Amino acid sequence: MQNEKTNPWVIAFRVIFTIALVACIAFIFHNSLEAGALSSARSQAIMAKINAILARVDLGPLSEHTIRKLAHFAEFTLEGFLLMLCLRVYTARFVRHISWPLLGGMSTALMDETIQRFIPGRSSQVTDVWIDMGGVVFGALVALVVLLIVRALMAFHHIKKENRRLRAEREELLRQQEEDRLDAAPLRNEQPDRRELL
Repeated sequence: MQNEKTNPWVIAFRVIFTIALVACIAFIFHNSLEAGALSSARSQAIMAKINAILARVDLGPLSEHTIRKLAHFAEFTLEGFLLMLCLRVYTARFVRHISWPLLGGMSTALMDETIQRFIPGRSSQVTDVWIDMGGVVFGALVALVVLLIVRALMAFHHIKKENRRLRAEREELLRQQEEDRLDAAPLRNEQPDRRELL
């Protein structure tokens, strides 16, 4: 039994999504390895930019604590999204194996908080693990919706293509039947009338 060749597009997407996922996890761990003072300074810089934008639309301001929690949620949302896309390019039965991205996200969240325990000025909090997991679940659900929409569009396209093929076959069959009928018509006219022979 011969193994089917993997589509080159699938291989390309595997490479792209895997590299993106590894880069995302490396980014998360890099942020966790920053000392408390440096991490706080970066959060304050981001907070100033976001609050300036919110002030234009009469919203805010957000605290540094809120910015940090939103950052946790955002980076783990991206990880959950990429985990789900990676799962899809490695298996067509991604819905059946949805626990894999969740387990991967939970592992990253636990390692992230464990790293922070050993960094000066940082702390490890159970609430952050819950926020991280919330981000993973949200990202995985967004990816799942996107994948299901793509699957539905592809199925619709396949059905339209199959319908066009069937219509073309039917038209060809009708044309052939019409040609056969026209070819047979002169033969009937050429047969002598039995009344003339009597």
